[in-house]
Amino acid sequence: MSKTEAILHAARGRAAGQPYAGAVTPQEAFELLRADPAVKIVDVRTNAERDWVGRVAVPPAQHLAVEWATWPGGQPNPAFGAQLESVAGKDEVLLFLCRSGVRSRHSARVATELGYANSFDILEGFEGDRDAEGHRKTVGGWCKAGLPWVGA
Repeated sequence: MSKTEAILHAARGRAAGQPYAGAVTPQEAFELLRADPAVKIVDVRTNAERDWVGRVAVPPAQHLAVEWATWPGGQPNPAFGAQLESVAGKDEVLLFLCRSGVRSRHSARVATELGYANSFDILEGFEGDRDAEGHRKTVGGWCKAGLPWVGA
């Protein structure tokens, strides 16, 4: 079993009973992206979050931006499915990323419902949960894991 297959197998096991293919840790997501240029991150944070907080540092062809909710207002993005369809193929391995792991679960579920069978949630998100002082990037997430990202 290749490293990619092993990661995806573990991810599928983590999501038993969930309405999407699986869940990967930030480190596993990064390993998948490095191992296979066909794997894509679907960053479902708002454009403002990506611009002001930062984004993952992966090749542009592997970083897709499709807002789950719009900013300002936080309203559901009515064009989510159409926008996803315009950038991703239904057979691709898609790793959904948000700030803390909530919107990514919802977007992986909806993508699965839309026929994207290889939709995976990235656990902990980009910034992770808040610490005791209310700050992010110190408790879990892509940034806390020391994975490459670029600031705003």
